Amino acid sequence: MNENFIDYVKIFIRSGKGGAGSAHLHREKFVPRGGPDGGDGGRGGHVILKGNRQLWTLLHLKYRKHIHAGDGVNGSSSQKTGADGKDVIIEVPLGTIAKNAENEEIILEITNDQQEEIFIHGGRGGLGNTHFKSATFQTPRFAQPGEPGIEGWFILELKVLADVGLVGFPNAGKSTLLSVVTAAKPKIAAYPFTTLVPKLGIVKYREYKSFVMADIPGIIEGASEGKGLGLRFLRHIERNSMLLFLIPVNSENIKKEYEILLTELDLYNPELLHKNRVLAVTKCDLIEENEKKKIIKKLPEIPYVFISSLTNQGIDELKDLLWKELNSE
Repeated sequence: MNENFIDYVKIFIRSGKGGAGSAHLHREKFVPRGGPDGGDGGRGGHVILKGNRQLWTLLHLKYRKHIHAGDGVNGSSSQKTGADGKDVIIEVPLGTIAKNAENEEIILEITNDQQEEIFIHGGRGGLGNTHFKSATFQTPRFAQPGEPGIEGWFILELKVLADVGLVGFPNAGKSTLLSVVTAAKPKIAAYPFTTLVPKLGIVKYREYKSFVMADIPGIIEGASEGKGLGLRFLRHIERNSMLLFLIPVNSENIKKEYEILLTELDLYNPELLHKNRVLAVTKCDLIEENEKKKIIKKLPEIPYVFISSLTNQGIDELKDLLWKELNSE
């Protein structure tokens, strides 16, 4: 397993406890029996999840096993409210689900960049004694304690969805490319509505970055049987998921083959045609360098790269191109 791709972490989280209300009675030189003037306690800090589209894994949380938010400050005299406890913000990749570790109940899901959701609420601050004063009860000498924070084990899990979907006929070299560029094999849940299992892999990119590549069987072969599968994988929430067309260099007519694939996709699911597209001309170890110029003139007008999974030619260039397209607005 690629150690840099972490799609599951279990962490102990505690939100802040609320500050106690104050039971202070007003006292000054010429007012020996002043009324209640205790302020409220501040609320405890929340634990907040925030979406960040630059993150692609939960690796940064792997070693943060305990996360505590700050406690609220007690209220004080002159009706001063205590300060709220410090919130903790945990940044997570899009597609992260937060669950209760005991019953696996889903608490929330982060799907958008910069989306912030309160994961665990801080305890409420207690009310000061001024709230308990009435016409018949002039000097309450008590106040409310603050509510405790919430603590427990929670799970953050990344739903692995494909960022790059491979499209090509069976002889295009999809499995070979996947085995060359991807390291980790993430867990794949069985999709209830189909028997097709997409082949997924994590492509490691520079400085701990990574993205998910999928060969989706059935988009082209027996497309109708896998209805919905490709879409489920390729419609990643906000990520600019895209299609990588693989066509062998020895194809009789690359442009024509590309158009056939597009037509198949359109029949299968027209929404897929809105994705960014990149072309990899595969098996280019079969031709001489000078033959490329002739072929380039006949390519469809989308970003392209010549690759060979056998000799690794063009593989880094392909990763650069995919990363650039994935992160383009």
